[in-house]
Amino acid sequence: MKYSFLFFLLLSFSLPAACQTENPNYDKFLADSLDGDDYGMKTYILVILKTGPNNIEDKIVLDSLFKGHMNNINRLAANDKLIVAGPLGKNDKTYRGIFILNVKTIEEANALLETDPTIKEKVLEAEVFIWYGSAALPTYLPNHRKIEKKKM
Repeated sequence: MKYSFLFFLLLSFSLPAACQTENPNYDKFLADSLDGDDYGMKTYILVILKTGPNNIEDKIVLDSLFKGHMNNINRLAANDKLIVAGPLGKNDKTYRGIFILNVKTIEEANALLETDPTIKEKVLEAEVFIWYGSAALPTYLPNHRKIEKKKM
């Protein structure tokens, strides 16, 4: 019984290694250009935007801040720093939207977030996390530009 248990224990640890196979479609040049690891993954920074403490009621000021927010999103995307951005639907939390930033550290992300006028003025707050996702994620933006009928 003791040896059976040890056998099954060893077998359970060896199965994951045996299941990993080389991908016949692997493109080393593409993986390297996207900074992918052996699993085609890499580290990003996930940002959850939520309502901040500054409740600005002046519509002209608020519209100006959100115009700057959108301009900043477009600038970061053009510089390949912002991979994903978008609003969240109504929820029972104060969550407003997300960013996925193409930077390696939270410090780099915070520096980029400070360039957003809505965050700088505390209309929005950012919760920042290290996130591990597909290194191919940045390739969706060029395709999105081909299917968007109207630009924001």
